[in-house]
Amino acid sequence: MSIEITRLFDFAYFQQEKYNLEKLYTDKIKGEWVSTSTKEFIEKGNAISRGLLKLGVKPGDKIGLISSTNRTEWNILDFGISQIGAINIPIYPTISKEDYEYIFNHAEITHCFLSDQELLEKAVAIQKNVSTLKDIYSFDEIENCKNWQEVLDLGSDKSNQKEVDTIKNTIKSSDLATIIYTSGTTGRPKGVMLSHHNIVSNVIDCMPRLPLKLGDFKALSFLPVCHIFERMLHYLYQYSGCEVYFAEGIDKIGENLKEIKPQFMTVVPRLLEKVFDGIIAKGSELTGIKKMLFFFDHIFVQNEYSKSILLENKVSHVSVAGDTRVDRVLEIQKNKRSFDEIIFFKGTLKF
Repeated sequence: MSIEITRLFDFAYFQQEKYNLEKLYTDKIKGEWVSTSTKEFIEKGNAISRGLLKLGVKPGDKIGLISSTNRTEWNILDFGISQIGAINIPIYPTISKEDYEYIFNHAEITHCFLSDQELLEKAVAIQKNVSTLKDIYSFDEIENCKNWQEVLDLGSDKSNQKEVDTIKNTIKSSDLATIIYTSGTTGRPKGVMLSHHNIVSNVIDCMPRLPLKLGDFKALSFLPVCHIFERMLHYLYQYSGCEVYFAEGIDKIGENLKEIKPQFMTVVPRLLEKVFDGIIAKGSELTGIKKMLFFFDHIFVQNEYSKSILLENKVSHVSVAGDTRVDRVLEIQKNKRSFDEIIFFKGTLKF
């Protein structure tokens, strides 16, 4: 019997039942791609749920998640948090310490999980001003900071799994799942309260637009998962049986594309512009005839960018959030047909 998906954590159980991937999420760790299977993902997610309950986390408590790059640990925490009725508070890694303090207090965050030393320094700087904050855990091994592995170890004892299952069965689609704060460019960050249904309905409605063979494709993930666009797609990837590879950073996207050869990736126009501008910057460093040839034709440079980044690496579909500043994407498509389709958040253009 197929699992009915009404809550965010249902997607992982659905994938285990239908696809049970050996490579659900894959990270580059010390120069090697390391994969987590669907089975391992759910096992670790349940361990996080058990560990959090043993730490005293209750349904409705707010857990902060901050990561400089997308990584498997974030998704495991998201799964473990949501199925015990706690609320995931994803936070942009680049905002100021003042905004950190405001969000931590406004959301009444009790526990925070973050990725690295730089983010830890921000969180520690405001910790004494957040009365609700009990503990900070890191994904990286950092001296004098608790590690998320401690919560996994605490949850290795399965004696309270029944409590996890009991809470999970009480969670309704209308229950609050997450509070996503705006970037604060127009004043204080504002918290957007989203239920399980708000996100699940988007995932299910987007599924028919996915132009790939279900259970048999790879995606490269780079856009920050703290943003709802990429986060929604992570659930869509689970729902569609997609293997997800996490890019190391914007400077490594080209290299990661060549290694992975994904069929799908999501972008915003600014990401394409940054990669393109990086290519132009390298061309500007050339001298003499090499520089003249490089800039012989601006369209030629655009097409070479398209060919090397999209065609050569077999990226057949590009998803773009929004419908502004896409002239370069369209120009690439017009001149080289390097990919079959551009999927916009508000619609699809086919060529």
